[in-house]
Amino acid sequence: MELTGKQNIWKDYQKEIASDKYFYVRSCVRQNFFPGAETTFLRILKDELHKDIYEHPCHTTCTGIGYHGDVVPFDTAMTVIARQFALMTEAGYENLVPSCVTSFGLYSEVLETWHHFPDVLARVREHLRKATGREFNIPKNVAHASDVIFKFRNEIAAKAKYKLVNVETGKPLKVVEHIGCHYSKMFPAKGVGGAEFPYVLIGMVEEWGGEVIDYPERRHCCGFGFRQYLIQANRGYSVGCSHKKFESMEPYEPDMIITNCPGCPMFLDKWQYAISEMNGKTYGKNGQGIPVFTFEEVAGMVLGYDPWDIGLQVHQISCEPILNKMGIKYDPTAKYLGKNGKYLGVPEKPSVLKD
Repeated sequence: MELTGKQNIWKDYQKEIASDKYFYVRSCVRQNFFPGAETTFLRILKDELHKDIYEHPCHTTCTGIGYHGDVVPFDTAMTVIARQFALMTEAGYENLVPSCVTSFGLYSEVLETWHHFPDVLARVREHLRKATGREFNIPKNVAHASDVIFKFRNEIAAKAKYKLVNVETGKPLKVVEHIGCHYSKMFPAKGVGGAEFPYVLIGMVEEWGGEVIDYPERRHCCGFGFRQYLIQANRGYSVGCSHKKFESMEPYEPDMIITNCPGCPMFLDKWQYAISEMNGKTYGKNGQGIPVFTFEEVAGMVLGYDPWDIGLQVHQISCEPILNKMGIKYDPTAKYLGKNGKYLGVPEKPSVLKD
């Protein structure tokens, strides 16, 4: 079929996403923020989609936080990434899937550097050879984990037990989608929809029954921006960025926020608590906050996974309002029980935010 008009333009904003045989590299921070997200991704790929996905027990951080924090030199970062590629090569895989958006951006930056400067690639190969004796192949395909869920959003919808719909009103849930800056702002061609029209989360929300909200500060940074937060004196700028977004989205009364970055959901979740304690302001109804989720958690909810198995109890903003709106069945008494049934304790209540 010949593409014309907007269809012809839109094809330039697509990217190739491998369909199977993935080498998965976890984030160095996500398991601290939202510990069930990556496990949920692997469960969906293996149990629902029946894909071959492998993670090597010896893979390490990509050094992205240190690199963007100006404490890790680029040559060091490239050599560490070369080692990840060597592990992938030795395991017999070609399609790299990073969990972290910052890792995805750094892998893209390294591969673009090597493409344009082959002498740098030769130097890094020599660094790795001297340090470890390893060799590596360049990945055939690099897709962020959200790209993979986006690719299979229709298959997930076909297996869905719940939709992003308010079961009482029958109306779509109003969803704010927030794209991590390192997904496509650095290298637009690497993201679905590029930097101008990032569609990776929109596609999931629409396919699963929700309605995406457009608001003025939609593409504004969440405020993480490593040096903004790592340097304590800059944290006012970090919370200021999130505050600007919350003020902008508030009139549209969003039901929830979905993100595809390790840092964004942590800051959009925790800064709501900080703002409520600082000035008494909350952004949800009845003194509640706006629940914030990762794309894996939303996929898990749609598929009917137990909310406590996918880690929703560790969110600062309570997830129960969304579970109730979607009609998801859950045991409230099991919220703070570990896998072995051991009581984990209840966190102290905020002074302003309501459950």
